[in-house]
Amino acid sequence: MNKIGLLRSLKTDTWVKPFLSKYKNVLALALFLGFLTFFCGGALMFNSGYLISRSASIPENILLVYIPIVLTRAFGIGRPVFRYLERLTSHSWVLRMTSNLRLKLYNVVEKDAIFFKQAHRTGDILGLLAEDINHIQNLYLRTIFPTVIAWILYAFLIIGLGYFSWWFALVMLLLLGIIVFVLPLWSVIINGARQEKQKHMKNNLYTTLTDNVLGVSDWVFSQRGSEYVAAHKELETQLRAVDEQMLSFDRRRDFLLQIIFGVIAVALLLWTSIRFPGNHGGAANWIAAFVLCVFPLVDAFAPLPSAAQETNRYKDSIDRFNALPEENRQVSMEQPSVPEVTGLVSITVKDLHFQYPEGKEVLHGLDLTIPAHQKLAILGRSGSGKSTFASLLRGDLQPTQGSITLNDVPVTALSESISDLIGVINQSPYLFHTTVLNNIRLGNESASEEEVWRVLEQVGLKEMVAALPNGLATMVDEAGLRFSGGERHRLALARILLKDTPIILLDEPTVGLDPITEQGVLETFFKVLENKTIIWITHHLQGISMMDRVLFIEDGQLTMSGTPAELAAENKHFQYLLAIDQGRR
Repeated sequence: MNKIGLLRSLKTDTWVKPFLSKYKNVLALALFLGFLTFFCGGALMFNSGYLISRSASIPENILLVYIPIVLTRAFGIGRPVFRYLERLTSHSWVLRMTSNLRLKLYNVVEKDAIFFKQAHRTGDILGLLAEDINHIQNLYLRTIFPTVIAWILYAFLIIGLGYFSWWFALVMLLLLGIIVFVLPLWSVIINGARQEKQKHMKNNLYTTLTDNVLGVSDWVFSQRGSEYVAAHKELETQLRAVDEQMLSFDRRRDFLLQIIFGVIAVALLLWTSIRFPGNHGGAANWIAAFVLCVFPLVDAFAPLPSAAQETNRYKDSIDRFNALPEENRQVSMEQPSVPEVTGLVSITVKDLHFQYPEGKEVLHGLDLTIPAHQKLAILGRSGSGKSTFASLLRGDLQPTQGSITLNDVPVTALSESISDLIGVINQSPYLFHTTVLNNIRLGNESASEEEVWRVLEQVGLKEMVAALPNGLATMVDEAGLRFSGGERHRLALARILLKDTPIILLDEPTVGLDPITEQGVLETFFKVLENKTIIWITHHLQGISMMDRVLFIEDGQLTMSGTPAELAAENKHFQYLLAIDQGRR
């Protein structure tokens, strides 16, 4: 059933199937070389068996077997050579195909980059790149190539045996047919459901692990780290149990396969003893030849059951690729007009709802107004919806219902121009492997060196950069490792200052910094951004007194709002959080 499903998926496939015709010559060569590999292996043993028998029957015959000796040498050399060439050709074909597949996937993702994450989580994209493309590689290397080569060899053997004995050819047709068709089908039926379960568990583990690693700090700060570890261990335990069931079945099936090969060898011995009678010499020399040629063929037929049961995961991988948008779909060349936002920019959030696909509603009914120049802190535990709100504010996601507007202009209508209005500093500002100057000019490519030095002075890094070996021309190590965490955050702030956006979104920018560095970074931020609107998403309260207003989001709704002083005097929940943050609880 899974094979039928795979064939149906391939029939309507627009991702993988095109490469079959694009590289058909290389594919045909790989299959032919694969057949020659096993042909040489079988012919080597066949010829060796004949040579040994002929030479042993009458020692003087060694002078009469020159041709078999030469053939033994030829087949002995041919087998590894053809094996190497087959591997080289097949892997070259697969790598060409998967490189094109990755390029096509990148192009599809890039076209919808802004809103792609609304329908696909980070773990889903990583799953496509890491898991599904590997499955497509294995579809050819482990299933299609071995299966087609084995079928060609199967037909060749039956036709060859039919030349000597039609009834024994039918016997081999049945025995080899069990290995070629029955055992693979049995593997699909028995292990198919287990593999389906295993696949879903792996995808779930991959996605949840990615989400949890990206948000590990929230787990820690919410004091639920042990809960995360326990849940992860439970998923791994369930996955190991399914893996063990599949391995147990594989061992029993492989043992049966070896028994069938033993039966084939015995059958060949009995048939050749009847077909080529004699005590020694003459026709009896062919007995060892026929029997010994069976053993190299094990390598051709043995992988088929394992390859067949992989077809289910291949089918799903192909289906996931074909569910993506078409790479060559028409994209309007006309750029939509982008509304202009002028004057002091205020933010209005009205009846905001958001729900991820196949997930619960993260935000529901959020109403909020943020006037220009307000310093707003948004608190909330992990999963409360504050990071989703930040993504909606940047326009990375579209609301399920409601709106976010800047001076009555929806953020979703601003497209790429949103970066002219909202600057973002996140948890781990990235510094590229280029000069300090280029890293800071990322905020404004046309900025002069004088402007760069000015913003460096504002963020307190002018002296540090001036002391570098080449000043602004100093190369930054990969990921900015030569700079401390606080310095990287200040460099990110320098970028924002060059960009000069009216609104600054601080998405937990001080996670991982020690308290002293964190306090210094926050003081720098709020000092140089004094005339900006600041939206600070945070998990704790250090520096909270510098804010004009504090919000608390819980289960997608606002549950607390006020100035830091008001909340500290009147709100018990805020007092409790403040006590925890100050180490008094």
